[in-house]
Amino acid sequence: MQNLQMVNQYFEHFNNHDWEEMANMYLPVAEFKDPTLGPGIIKQSRKQIVDKYSQLSEIFPDVKDNIVEIYHAGKNKVIVEFLATGTAPDGERFELAICTIFTIENGLISKDFSYFDNAQE
Repeated sequence: MQNLQMVNQYFEHFNNHDWEEMANMYLPVAEFKDPTLGPGIIKQSRKQIVDKYSQLSEIFPDVKDNIVEIYHAGKNKVIVEFLATGTAPDGERFELAICTIFTIENGLISKDFSYFDNAQE
């Protein structure tokens, strides 16, 4: 249950654009699967996490994640389905369904594996 509360807090930090607090929820260096970072598993520091999301919020100042469902998956995994939305300064909007598997070890996120369709239309 503690892991579910932690993930809810994570999304609260995200939606408040509190990137430092969000990054501090990760190990000092965590593993990511994210089509925007490249193929395979990419290691990211907390500073790299802050930089990535700071850049995202510059492009989409109102970026927000709306949780659809959270699933407790065993001792240290939480799966979250959510809808990411945002509007660029030119008015262009995006909406993207994402599924992320968080692995939590000793109260910190060690792995953040996200899956979504990154194809350009």
